[in-house]
Amino acid sequence: MLPVPANLRAVLFDWDGTLVDSFQADANAYVEMFRALKIDWDLKRLARHYSPNWYTIYRAARIPRARWAHADRLWRRAYRYQDAALYAGTRGALRTLARRYQLGLVTGGGGARVRRQLAQFKLSRTFAVRIFSEDTARKKPHPAPLRLALRRLRVNFQECVYVGDAPQDIEMARNAGVFAIAVMGTSPVRARLAASRPDARIDGIADLPDLLRRLTR
Repeated sequence: MLPVPANLRAVLFDWDGTLVDSFQADANAYVEMFRALKIDWDLKRLARHYSPNWYTIYRAARIPRARWAHADRLWRRAYRYQDAALYAGTRGALRTLARRYQLGLVTGGGGARVRRQLAQFKLSRTFAVRIFSEDTARKKPHPAPLRLALRRLRVNFQECVYVGDAPQDIEMARNAGVFAIAVMGTSPVRARLAASRPDARIDGIADLPDLLRRLTR
């Protein structure tokens, strides 16, 4: 477990499953993709292998690497017909935190989709830095995406926290030396998330401002 940052300057977030309720939309798109590829996977099997790095899912489903680009196109096409929404309390929590800290987004989601959702939810100007899947060659749980965000914010790893809902989020933060906060209540993989040993836990994003106030007194 890492110590609480003594001089907290930035709060960085995952997107899907942390700020936006998108798991069902993601999962439905995956099932449509699997059906098109004639892969016998259902929602239950997907949940066992779920990861913010979709290539981890492709490997688990034994999709040949030569077909990954095709699988990407199938998923994006299916996702267009899915709905996602911000979790309750997300806007208020972000407004409260923005009064004290720089906010950033470090997501495994593709830039085109997440930018579109940020615009839809009127959050495009909320984050001082936004790191998407295509911004780094190495993906979560490698620390490269988080380190890139820190460089762009000009803060060090001891001055921020990272908030996510998947084990790979916690592992990425730990690999970067960053204090990791797990959002337990919205995670589709709660047992695996708990086993990843986050530095702190919250039930939902609305609880984050109170947690940070307690931790930084």
